[in-house]
Amino acid sequence: MHHVLWLGYSDSGMSGWDQNADPDSFWQADVDDAAARLAKLLDAEHADALVTYDWHGGYGHPDHVQAHRVGHRAAALAGTARVLEATFSRDAMRSFAITEGGEEWDPDGPADDGNPFGTPEIEIHHAVDVTELIERKRRALACHASQTSDAGAMLAMPETMFARAFGTEWFIEPGR
Repeated sequence: MHHVLWLGYSDSGMSGWDQNADPDSFWQADVDDAAARLAKLLDAEHADALVTYDWHGGYGHPDHVQAHRVGHRAAALAGTARVLEATFSRDAMRSFAITEGGEEWDPDGPADDGNPFGTPEIEIHHAVDVTELIERKRRALACHASQTSDAGAMLAMPETMFARAFGTEWFIEPGR
């Protein structure tokens, strides 16, 4: 698919941000209503699979957590048999130091939702090398204007560190 389909919700921002309370934000959306909207799109696209986030959105971002809930419900409604949950490999992140504001970042420490970042590698089913798309990923991240604090820190990474951090896409396949 080479087009964007919009469900009509606004960005909820990070945990604790004022926009979390916006009734039009994705975080506030009724799961069944949002899932029904998404299921219609899955049906229209004849989707064989759906990619969503892991149970805590990788690092607790409210919209990612909601995407997990809505995605699984929509897949069930549409009969989409295969669901893949995007995550980060906590083990891979641990293998190199990422500094933020001069301090070492610990993927085992609390993320936005208080849980550790990502998922232990033993729970991950797929790793996809996307290094050939790394510049496209960087440009896409730069477009995410509502998340300038987080995106800005990622975009400030030197190219080689950014490629190490984001050159692999990790997925959990529930039931596998």
